[in-house]
Parts: sequence; C-alpha cells; structure tokens
Amino acid sequence: MSAVMSSLVSYGSDSDSDNDSGSDSGAEKVQSVESDATAHLKPLQPGKTMSLAVLNSAPEVAVKESVETGTHLDPSLKEVSYNPTYETMFAPEFGPTNPFRSQQMAAPRNMLSGYAEPAHVNDFMFEQQRRTFSTFGYALDPSVDTHQAGSYSYIGAVDEAEKNKGLTVFESGGKKPEKRKKVKGGDAGEIDNFLGPWAKYVDEKDVAKPTEEEQKELDEITAKRQKKGRNEEEAPAEEKTILHVKDMYDYQGRSYLHAPQDVGVNLRTADAPDKCYLPKKQIHVWSGHTKGVSAIRLFPKSGHLLLSSSMDCKIKLWEVYSERRCIRTFIGHSKAVRDICFNNTGTQFLSAGYDRYLKLWDSETGQCISRFTNRKVPYCVKFNPDEDKQNLFVAGMSDKKIVQWDIRTGEVVQEYDRHLGAVNTITFVDENRRFVSTSDDKSLRVWEWDIPVDFKYIAEPSMHSMPAVTLSPNGKWLACQSMDNQILIFGAQNRFRLNKKKVFKGHMVAGYACQVDFSPDMSPLSPQSFQQMENW
Repeated sequence: MSAVMSSLVSYGSDSDSDNDSGSDSGAEKVQSVESDATAHLKPLQPGKTMSLAVLNSAPEVAVKESVETGTHLDPSLKEVSYNPTYETMFAPEFGPTNPFRSQQMAAPRNMLSGYAEPAHVNDFMFEQQRRTFSTFGYALDPSVDTHQAGSYSYIGAVDEAEKNKGLTVFESGGKKPEKRKKVKGGDAGEIDNFLGPWAKYVDEKDVAKPTEEEQKELDEITAKRQKKGRNEEEAPAEEKTILHVKDMYDYQGRSYLHAPQDVGVNLRTADAPDKCYLPKKQIHVWSGHTKGVSAIRLFPKSGHLLLSSSMDCKIKLWEVYSERRCIRTFIGHSKAVRDICFNNTGTQFLSAGYDRYLKLWDSETGQCISRFTNRKVPYCVKFNPDEDKQNLFVAGMSDKKIVQWDIRTGEVVQEYDRHLGAVNTITFVDENRRFVSTSDDKSLRVWEWDIPVDFKYIAEPSMHSMPAVTLSPNGKWLACQSMDNQILIFGAQNRFRLNKKKVFKGHMVAGYACQVDFSPDMSPLSPQSFQQMENW
C-alpha cells in the first residue's frame, strides 16, 4: 500500500522536486507519504491546504494521418481505381524482401515473358520489311541504324540483297514495259471508219491457218475431249427376254402370274398368320446370277414369284414354290441394275439401272414397254400404291432429287428437290398420302404427295445415312438400317419421332446396305443380306 501511495505522489512531480527529495532520509520519506496518504480521511484544517498533482487522462497522441503522408500501393497492381498522388505512386517500398525470390524473378519485367525495351517502328516500315523478307528472303537488320548502308545491315539472303541493291517489294527494280499501242480508229463521228475499243494492236499478227501436222494434232485433241466429256449420249441397250420354261400357259390358259392352288398354302388369303417362328434350316438356294444381287421383290398379294435384280445387268423371275425354277430373264440394261418395283397387280414392274435408264417391263411377256431417263443415275424407284395413281411413280436420283414420272406421257410431272445428297430410299406411309425419303446427307424427310416441299425434316449430329427403310405391316413404324451398325425405329404417324427404347444392335453392316424386313406378326425383325438369295 505504501508503494502505491508513493507512486501516486511521485506522478506529476518535476525533476527538481525529485532531486530535492532524494537528499532527504528514508524515514522522513515514509512519514510524509503516510501522512499524505491519510490526508483525505482527515477533516480539512483551516488555513492549511494540500495541493495534488493534476492527472491528464487524455494526453495528446500523434494521429495516424499525420504520421503517414500517403497511401502505399501494391507494386504488383496493374490497375488503380482512383487517382493517386505522385508521392503515393513513387513512394519507396517498405518491409523485408522475399528471401525465396530468385534473381530472375526479381529482375524488372513489363510483360509476361520478360522486359521489352521501348522502341518505335513505323507500321508501314514493318510491313514493308516483312513482305520483302517473305518475297526476296532479306530484310533490314532492326538492331542496326537504318542510316548506315552496307551488307552487314541486312539479314537473311545477303547476296540477294546486294544483287537487288536492297530494293523492297514496293520499289521497282526496272522500268515498266510500255503498253501496247492500238491502231487509231478515227473520229467517233464517222461510223464506218471508227474502230474504238475494237481496234487492233500495232504489233498484232493475224493467225495463220494450221499446217497439216498441226491440224492432225488438233483433231486428236478434240476427239479425246469429246470422249472424256461424253458429249454423245449413250444409246439405250437393246431389250430382250429369255423364257426358261417350256409351257408358259397351263391347260386352262393361265400364265405363271396366276397364283397356284396346289402348293399346300392358301395364297389368296390376306390374313396374317397367328404366330411366326424363326427359321431353323435352309430349304433352297436360287443360283443363276453371276454377280451380287442388289434387290429382291415378292409378287404382290400372293408371293408365289420372286423378282431379283443383279449387278450382272440382268433381272430374273423365280418360282417360290413347287420346283423353284427360274421362269424368265429380262435383259435390257447395259450396266448393273440398282432397284426394281412391282405395280399393285404384278403385271408390270420398273427397273432402275446405273446406265441412267428406268424401264417399264411386262411381267408376263417380258416386253419392255417404255423407257425413262433424265441423264442421272436412279438409286430407287417406287410405284404410287393407290389404285387410281398406278400410272405415276417416283425415283430417287443421284443428283439429290426425287423425280415423279407419268407412264402415259413419259414426262416428268414433279420434282422434289430438297435433299443435299443422293436419295437412297422412298417409302409410302399414312395410307399413301405421304412418303419418307432417306439420303446420303444423313437426313430423313417426309413429303406430302405432289407437294415439292418437305413438311418434316429429321437430322441430328449423331445420325448416319440409312440406305434401307421398311414399313411395318400395321403401318405404325419405320425400321431404318443405319450405317452405324444398328436398326432405328421411327414412328410413321404424325410426328415421326425416333423411338429410343427400340434400337436394335449387335450386327455388323457398316459399309454395306443390308435391307430390313418385318415378319407378318411383327415379332422378329431381321436384316437381310442379298449377296446370295436363300429361302429359309
């Protein structure tokens, strides 16, 4: 307690009082301290007062703003959001240096890769030297003063620079050749003597006739060009037919087009079987084509005949039941046959060949009725299935068009031109009011009959070309053989959407257009390869 009181007494006293008190004895100090410490408990004595030291509870302290003259900026900042003063911008850096900073890191830099010295190059001079270097292989050395002349002031092909005397691409080394002068055509007022811009040059020479040798060379060149350009149209191949059976008609005068009744199957019924089963063994193989078979078509309704087209330019008609013979061969295409199609009754069929011809044949007599061509390769052909439109058919061509012909006139009556690639398939849907086409442009388009604008266009980045399309027996689904080794199912009514839940995978057909077919009860779906026709 006494120590505390002594510190309070000493607070506020000056140095002289301290020095004076230091000369007194220790006992007197203690007594004075004790008397002063209890002075506040004693009543005040009249005429005698005690002065206490004044305690400054709020001394003057230096303010931060008076100490720091400015706000320090981070030297690494590239952008300042306010206008600092000069003293703030160039104030020295404080604090310890980074001990882990290497000399390379501490070097001054004004760009990411280092320090670029300030230099000024005129844009025209830079472009001039750049083009000169890319053209002649030399340019001025940028490290040497341009006023100093000499071979050492160039870089690149110095020899070329000395040869051209350092000329740039914008400087001409020689004089420009004089323009050719024309014969004066007289006054424009004289119509007969005025030549104008049609006047000949002064030094122009008239072309003389070629000699005999030159004429022969010109004739040979012209003949080669005509062969290469195919200016002369190829004449259609001669049509003929071969009957392979002895009796074309039976004892009642019926031809082979009549559906047989002695094969153990009712071929006249239109009812589908209740259950279809997968084949287990091979029954028969038709052999007669010398090259690959491109398409096969069953006879309408009865299916007792089979029509096949092949790459050997021939079309053959086969029996499906009984002896399974080849009945007739149709010869009339000079190149491979791409597609075939029966009409509704089967009495006629169309064939499309790579010789750019579509031909209409009589199934019974084998006679070629008419020919159609637009000088393009037909890839597919289809009759209109309506009974009242059997005179119309459509063909997908190699020139990205679908062409509609009339058999009666032999003329094109409509063109559907919207695809971006060759048309591969044509399939009629929605009770034959519409048809679906696929193309090499990896798209599927739906058309209204006789309207040359597609009202539905389906194309996605993941889609591949679909060279084979088949309509289901109930008319609700389209099975499309895609070239990415899968069979896609599209709805054939209204929206024509892809059914993602019905995608069939597991077979390898990429690069080859395998056709697809449904069973009558729609239970199995299988791709068919027609390299060899087989009956299962």
